[in-house]
Amino acid sequence: MTPKPPSRKPRSATPAGRRSPSGRSTTPARRSQEGLGGEQVEGRQAVLELLTARRRTVRKIYMADTLEPAAILDAIEDEARRQRVLVQHVSWARIDRDARTEGHQGVYAEAERLRDVELDVFLSEPSPFLLVADGVTDPRNLGAMLRSADGAGVTGVVLPRHRSARISPTVTKTAAGAVEHLRFAQVGGIPTAIERMNKAGLVTVGLAGEARQSLYDLDLGDVPVALVVGGEESGLAQLTRKRCAAVVSIPQLGKISSLNAGVAASVAAFEVARQRRQ
Repeated sequence: MTPKPPSRKPRSATPAGRRSPSGRSTTPARRSQEGLGGEQVEGRQAVLELLTARRRTVRKIYMADTLEPAAILDAIEDEARRQRVLVQHVSWARIDRDARTEGHQGVYAEAERLRDVELDVFLSEPSPFLLVADGVTDPRNLGAMLRSADGAGVTGVVLPRHRSARISPTVTKTAAGAVEHLRFAQVGGIPTAIERMNKAGLVTVGLAGEARQSLYDLDLGDVPVALVVGGEESGLAQLTRKRCAAVVSIPQLGKISSLNAGVAASVAAFEVARQRRQ
């Protein structure tokens, strides 16, 4: 790697409240709260995955001008150059001001909003493996679920339009870029969506810490599966629980009564992946 000077001179920094070509402000606090989100991506790995996935338009990348040389920064700049995406070097204070996470690592990108698909797209595919988040509002939990979902081979993620975390900068940073490789469907209500999955032949499996049946007693190796994970505080909604074909727990040996939503989803997703590989 060619050594870089310890600091970079910022290229013509844009003032606060920068505007898009249409003239509308792109300041994070003023962006629309509709849809999946994902317009601001923070963190080095998340920005690199955004570029390499090439699934949506990257408008601009901001990089702190005092960052120490690193291979991943070179990779971001090289890929941005190939795609003709402007990398603007600005002060760390500017990054701190505009970033919406504390773990931005001196890099963030502005991109086209993530696009969702209709639930029927997932249901029409052979042997789908879906992750359904029923009211997960903690962005770090959602980000952890999405990172594990990508690793476990989940073919689609189902989110409710309301009472759910959006794909915020915290989610994209925690997911380490996994959002760029997953597909999402937004639905009006999770219970109705589960009913549609049941009719389509999926085995809908809800996770609940107090359930008597164990996840490991299910045979999920050769069937289409939808894992349903509830919110952090109240777990699965009552109607959601009733619609699931099975409600299971993850056996534990310690003193703490239950796993958090992100960890439970990860354990269950990789158990399904293990069975599907066999």
